Amino acid sequence: MKVLTLCMLIIALAACSNEPERAYTVDEFLANKSLLAEVIGKCRNNPGELGNTPNCQNAAAAAFKARLQRMGQALGG
Repeated sequence: MKVLTLCMLIIALAACSNEPERAYTVDEFLANKSLLAEVIGKCRNNPGELGNTPNCQNAAAAAFKARLQRMGQALGG
């Protein structure tokens, strides 16, 4: 009986766990500059834990792509 109760408790706790954070694409970050700035800020404040997450990687790629686009425009491209 105690084992059954323990198993039910573990299953209930597992069901209440947090949902994983939504992963945004590079294009979504490029379209939403405030979201990009927010995610870049979080990633820079905690690179050890968040640096390899999809959102941090996509945000870094979007920031790099945006920088290249601005440089191209500045050079008349």
